[in-house]
Amino acid sequence: MPTTSPAPLLSPERLTSAYSYSAYRQLLDELLATGQTTGPVQTPELLAYAQLNEQRMNRLDKTVKLLPELVAALADVRGSYIWLIITEGWCGDAAQTVPVMEAVAQASAGHLRTAYLLRDENPDLIDQYLTNGSRSIPKLVVLNADTLTEVTHWGPRPAEAQALIVKLKGEGMAHDDFIKELHTWYAHDRTLATQHELLSLVKQLA
Repeated sequence: MPTTSPAPLLSPERLTSAYSYSAYRQLLDELLATGQTTGPVQTPELLAYAQLNEQRMNRLDKTVKLLPELVAALADVRGSYIWLIITEGWCGDAAQTVPVMEAVAQASAGHLRTAYLLRDENPDLIDQYLTNGSRSIPKLVVLNADTLTEVTHWGPRPAEAQALIVKLKGEGMAHDDFIKELHTWYAHDRTLATQHELLSLVKQLA
């Protein structure tokens, strides 16, 4: 079995305040209906991202098909785990990967349960999982369901996508342009990189 850190990452009461996937999606829908997205900053650009992300998640919710080897690995999981996912509605990477995480949890026969927290409402949590000093999301933190201690974590994006972002930023590409390149990569990858990396994570839980 995987080893865990000695201290709980969060309290049971705080975990209770987390969203289920359906509640998270409902929150996004309700905010979009009023011309808003999650978080304290509201701009036309973030709203446009959130609207695109809603379409991406709707599509992935309907089309994600888990790899056979990932389904097989899920059958070997024996313990109970919380998949704590730190995210926001305007985050493009989250839109591309959160539905995959949810699909994996749904296929786990109850061994994995997702819980969603918003990044900007939980700075103390995301600050424990910075990426090159940045609060990049989504972040998946796997917790032992009994102790709420960390087992492992993943995110904010597959390694190949992360390398692409680092390369394009290093070349001085404008933000909107490298974001477009990133989502082109996701479209061509068809969730395979995310699934393979989640497969490696799930194998740690067997």
